[in-house]
Amino acid sequence: MIYILTGGPATGKGTRSEFLAKALNIPHISTGEILREVSKENEDIANKLQKGELISDEIITELLRDRITKEDCKVGFILDGYPRTLKQVELLNKLLDELGRKITKVVELTAPDELVFKRILERKQCEKCGRMYGIDFPPIVADVCDDCGSKLVIRADDTKETLKSRIDTYKANSKEILDYYRNAGLLKTVDSSGHPERIVEEVKD
Repeated sequence: MIYILTGGPATGKGTRSEFLAKALNIPHISTGEILREVSKENEDIANKLQKGELISDEIITELLRDRITKEDCKVGFILDGYPRTLKQVELLNKLLDELGRKITKVVELTAPDELVFKRILERKQCEKCGRMYGIDFPPIVADVCDDCGSKLVIRADDTKETLKSRIDTYKANSKEILDYYRNAGLLKTVDSSGHPERIVEEVKD
């Protein structure tokens, strides 16, 4: 089983993917996290992420290929943050065809603009282990990671300017993608304003 969770910035793809992954006992794969790891050693990708620009479709797809061919993805996986362009849809289809696999469902998450801005401007990440915190899941102690006790920081790409750029980019690219999956009978739209646990019930329904 292969699920794709899509939606604009701060619609809760990460947290809801984690809940769904645990419920289905399959890995959650975030292309955003993969790119952030790569950006630590790649200045060009780091600069593009800070500006809210998209990374080459071919680069992302190859990084994804490396991940989904690992042993823990044999039963299935959840994709978060990919595909984001129609070209990526085509590349993903080609990749899955090569691997003899098919998409089970595409879930589009939506949320009001005011909630999106609140989520993204108030979220923080552990500088050591990478765990994310926000209005849905605040830390027990302010600015301290529950897991490792390290300091929580605001991500470099979480600014009003970057957020606006990411929202504009998503809107510009999402219509064709959503129409494609809707016509294929794979799309389900879910309101992500509620608690993240609801995603499990929504997808099962």
